[in-house]
Amino acid sequence: MKTKAVRLYGKNDLRLEEFELPEIKDCEILAHVISDSICMSSYKAAVQGADHKRVPDDVAENPIILGHEFCGEIVKVGSKWADQFKEGQRFAIQPAMNYKGSMSAPGYSYHDIGGGATYVVIPNEVMETGCLLPYNGEAFFYGSLAEPMSCIVGGFHASYHTKAGSYVHDMGVVAGGNMAILAGVGPMGLGAIDYAIHCDRKPSKLVVTDIDQARLDRAATILTVEDAAQNGVELVYLNTGNIENPTEKLMELSGGEGYDDVFVFAPVKPVVEMADQILGRDGCLNFFAGPTNPAFSAEFNFYNVHYASTHIVGTSGGNTDDMKESIKMMEEGKINPAMMITHVGGIDAVIDTTLNLPKIPGGKKLIYLNIEMPLTALADLEASDDAVLREVGKIVAANNGLWCKEAEAYLLANK
Repeated sequence: MKTKAVRLYGKNDLRLEEFELPEIKDCEILAHVISDSICMSSYKAAVQGADHKRVPDDVAENPIILGHEFCGEIVKVGSKWADQFKEGQRFAIQPAMNYKGSMSAPGYSYHDIGGGATYVVIPNEVMETGCLLPYNGEAFFYGSLAEPMSCIVGGFHASYHTKAGSYVHDMGVVAGGNMAILAGVGPMGLGAIDYAIHCDRKPSKLVVTDIDQARLDRAATILTVEDAAQNGVELVYLNTGNIENPTEKLMELSGGEGYDDVFVFAPVKPVVEMADQILGRDGCLNFFAGPTNPAFSAEFNFYNVHYASTHIVGTSGGNTDDMKESIKMMEEGKINPAMMITHVGGIDAVIDTTLNLPKIPGGKKLIYLNIEMPLTALADLEASDDAVLREVGKIVAANNGLWCKEAEAYLLANK
């Protein structure tokens, strides 16, 4: 089976190549990749090359296929796994395998598996660790978003609370509590709002802040105050950029009690310090944003740590159970992470998109591996010179500007 794949050879050295995959072993699975969303972690691997902790030292001689947020269909199953997986079955991948303590992961470490390819060989360890996940959704792109969505789910599960006199941590956000999501209307913040409104441990009040009114307005049309109220959540969008004392306003919105759970979605010192200042008793600050500066720091009130039991936690990913929960909620229509996607493209757009990812505004960049198409913002599809893309743009526009299964189906059928 021939595959076309984007392979990493070293720092900033990505190449789109076609080559023959080996015949699968009895313990392996051959799969057809349909979609992959490009993660900032892939950018880091591409620019760091062999210096990246997951990329092999010999990558120059044995290149790896980049991409780890992918979804597709199984083509052929080795005899070892024939009782668990079937040809034609759709799947998603949990790349964080932790196989026998190894850091190796699909999309970082393997010659024959990664999201930036048309066909891949799934190695035994992916199945051994339970990281090949059945996916029964109607659109492939949701399967690609299961991994980033699992990071959000993991953040909610990693937050914790305590009780006086007990040393046991009660894991998870406070059900029926006050929650704030700061700098929260970027792609991952939108996913967090969606999850907070529709999960089984939702807050009673959710305040979402940002300093970009246009992004706040867009968020309010996608995740509405009315829908939140129907799910038992009082949702408030707040622009802290035009308030003289945003901390005071946030405390007022909490009824003066402060917040049980505060999520920080931007690695900005004043935002972190604001989060600390609005914590209530036993409040948990979840630093979700990943800084690029290894010396990043901010002030934290340790008087409150001692006397009010405030605390902090950080998460950088989700586990397999978090991903299973994400897939289940998407399949049931409870969450719609399509709002994360702002651009789509084909396999020929992978290299430039990956290497320039920090410079490209917007949210998730979704790639369909079996077509050629320049990376295009959803908002620009209707103005394309390509008739197919113009029609896709009309479908997106009719869906409140969001990517959807109808847009995917039309693109894959006609491009």
